[in-house]
Amino acid sequence: MHGADPRLVLGLHRSRHHRDILTAALDLGVTALDTAAPYLGFRSHTVLAETAADLLPKFTLSTKVGFFPSAVGAEHSLDPVRLRLAVERAARELGREPDTVFLHNPERTLAGLSIADGHTLLGNACTVLADAARDGLCGAWGAASWDTRSLGMVQVDDLPSPDVLMVRAGFLVGIDLLDATTVLRTAWQAGETWGMSPFGGGHRKVWEDFDPRPFLRPRHGDLSRIQAAFRTAFHLPSASAMAVGTDDPGHLAQLVRALSAEVDTAAVSQYLRALHSHRQR
Repeated sequence: MHGADPRLVLGLHRSRHHRDILTAALDLGVTALDTAAPYLGFRSHTVLAETAADLLPKFTLSTKVGFFPSAVGAEHSLDPVRLRLAVERAARELGREPDTVFLHNPERTLAGLSIADGHTLLGNACTVLADAARDGLCGAWGAASWDTRSLGMVQVDDLPSPDVLMVRAGFLVGIDLLDATTVLRTAWQAGETWGMSPFGGGHRKVWEDFDPRPFLRPRHGDLSRIQAAFRTAFHLPSASAMAVGTDDPGHLAQLVRALSAEVDTAAVSQYLRALHSHRQR
């Protein structure tokens, strides 16, 4: 059994929630688990409690609220009352209080609103989650955003600061989004940043054409391109942890092994400068 390493978070998006991937994660030292209310057809919390109640206390557990069942499958809402009830429901369904509750893709509701309306709505939603953490319904709160540009436009500097900001990370994130994330987390004074989706949703063809191993020091020819992409994603943008979804213990083991590699930060800086230069042409 490996020692615990909080840098790798096992994400359950698209996961079948089988017990074997959870036990494999613990054996590999992966002790952080991330899910969300709508995962597995809005059954993620209850299935976890039913199949792995004895394992959940061994994980640092995060979940997300903001999507709700509807006649068309799911709808997004930042209504404070619905969010508070969702946090309470998450703790009840899981059989324990989550360590972190994220506001799930708040940009889904903010899109199209005026800056003033968006600021008010996001502020109320953040206050609800901050109050939930204060009341002991969760240990901390955060925001998980697929597109941080909308959040930055509503001027977050005077809103409650999230303990964690979860954002897209890796080589498949464009420079506009990377810059928006940098501006947002500075203005919002987020406690820490987690990355997610470092492989861009499984675009394997990309890694056949592009070799990220030169971004490691040394180049680690013994690691795969996928491993190098994962390790470098911690710097695109800078993140303390990375959420990755998999049901394959072998894939998880490869990612754990990649954590020991060192990233050439000078090469990453050169890459970012090249992206900025290309955008300005």
